[in-house]
Amino acid sequence: MRAFASYAAAGSLLVMAACSPQVPDSAAGVGIDGDPFAPPPAAGTTINGDPLVPPARVSTESVPSPSGAAPRSAAATTSAGTFSTAAAASSDADITRQTEAALAASRSSSSTGTAPLDASPSNPAPALIGNASISDENDFEAVASRQSIESDAARLERQRSQYQQVQPTAVPQRAGDTGPNIVKYALSTSNPKGVRLYTRAGINLKARSARNCAEFASPDQAQIAFLESGGPQRDRKVLDPDGDGFACGWDPAPYRLAVQN
Repeated sequence: MRAFASYAAAGSLLVMAACSPQVPDSAAGVGIDGDPFAPPPAAGTTINGDPLVPPARVSTESVPSPSGAAPRSAAATTSAGTFSTAAAASSDADITRQTEAALAASRSSSSTGTAPLDASPSNPAPALIGNASISDENDFEAVASRQSIESDAARLERQRSQYQQVQPTAVPQRAGDTGPNIVKYALSTSNPKGVRLYTRAGINLKARSARNCAEFASPDQAQIAFLESGGPQRDRKVLDPDGDGFACGWDPAPYRLAVQN
């Protein structure tokens, strides 16, 4: 009974082995005939019994030359190369000749101390500049050699005759109505800045005046607006909280001082 079971197991294993696919050997060589280190075969030999096919040309066609163009011969190529060489040599000779001429001109100008001039109608002759050194008017001997007492007196007389004193004229009148004249208003008052002349009623006048004065670019503009709105008796825009008649710190002292001088 045990022997029969062993035979049955062995038979099943053989059947499974026959049905399973073959697994390639990963350790096998990848070269020719399975040898990775074998050299390539020589020409005319065989691989696995099959002869090697000798290499052959893929195509025998050639590109035709353009119509009307003859093939260039060796003589033409040689003559073209000779012409190019001769042209290059001629160009080099011209460059060398021009360089030598420029160097010679530079040496001549440096030896004489003057630069070469371009003599052409478009280049006018340079202006001659006299002595540009320090003036010798304080040198008595140099001045005495050029001028005398009589010539110096005549020069002073010419300068006196050319002197003109401008006479003051009337101030031009302004055209049209330009608003209150702050200069005239400053001269019509005599109280110093900060001295109260008018009564101002209201709440928190200083803070309101500071906000309102910030809207003007200068105290002069604020004073004009103050006079236009009924000042100095009335202060509708709250620009004169201390009641001295001068808005936003405007000071009439410079105008009064100008008249006194």
